[in-house]
Amino acid sequence: MGSRYGGLKQMDSMGPNGETVMDYAVFDAIRSGFGKVVFVIRRDFEEAFKEGVGNRFSGQIEVDYAFQSLDALPDGFGVPPGRTKPWGTAHAILTASKVVADPFAVINADDFYGRDAYGQMARFLLNLQEDITPSPFCMVGFPLKNTLSEFGTVSRGVCDIGADGGLQSVTELTRIEKLMAGARHIEADGSEIVLSGEEIVSMNMWGFTPAVFDYLENLFRQFLASRGVEMQSEFYIPFAVDDMVRQGSATVQVLRTSGSWFGVTYKEDRDHVVSAIAALVDRGDYPDQLNS
Repeated sequence: MGSRYGGLKQMDSMGPNGETVMDYAVFDAIRSGFGKVVFVIRRDFEEAFKEGVGNRFSGQIEVDYAFQSLDALPDGFGVPPGRTKPWGTAHAILTASKVVADPFAVINADDFYGRDAYGQMARFLLNLQEDITPSPFCMVGFPLKNTLSEFGTVSRGVCDIGADGGLQSVTELTRIEKLMAGARHIEADGSEIVLSGEEIVSMNMWGFTPAVFDYLENLFRQFLASRGVEMQSEFYIPFAVDDMVRQGSATVQVLRTSGSWFGVTYKEDRDHVVSAIAALVDRGDYPDQLNS
């Protein structure tokens, strides 16, 4: 929705020749070995999105679409009167269940994760054993200090990681503010949680098998039963993954990347993203024109 950014940031030009952050995501995915991209979008800008974004990848990679809508709900549930907010990122994954049949990665379309992150994800997905229990999932983790905005608070899933590199739990903190040293999370009652900045956080780059869809369907039903009447409640990916890990339904290997993450939460973040991409192009990590 881009409410804090002030528009559809996914379609905003960031590269030296008008490339969007999504263009770099698909470019990195293709050169890491991914063979298909699924865009989860709203039906009301389907044609504009296909013309402005999706069609650019024709001939490079298989492209498909899934549509997230408020009324895409399990039987027995309805949209509460007055609700306009989407159901959240885990619900967005659920909408793609009919067009995804292989192990897959999930990303935010407005986040730049870097080539190393896609490479690590691809290697994990290629080498995993699908038909085992608990289901073997993964995520790419970034140090919190490398993911903060200078211009306002951000939401991050702070990870508790075991000695074996497996995810133990995810705590979603929705109002993290950058400080001169470290950061802090501002609780709803005004109290604070002090953070060092070294915490590993989820930036919603996950690796799943199709088994995740059944888990998400069950968890979404539980979510709707308990919070479906709220106007602002969201079914977040970290919440869902945390439940799967706690229930023993899944394991999640944390892949730590040496690459850079950056994103555009706020309009003021845009200049930093443009400069960061330009520096990567100058260094030779990306061509001057992605689609040339």
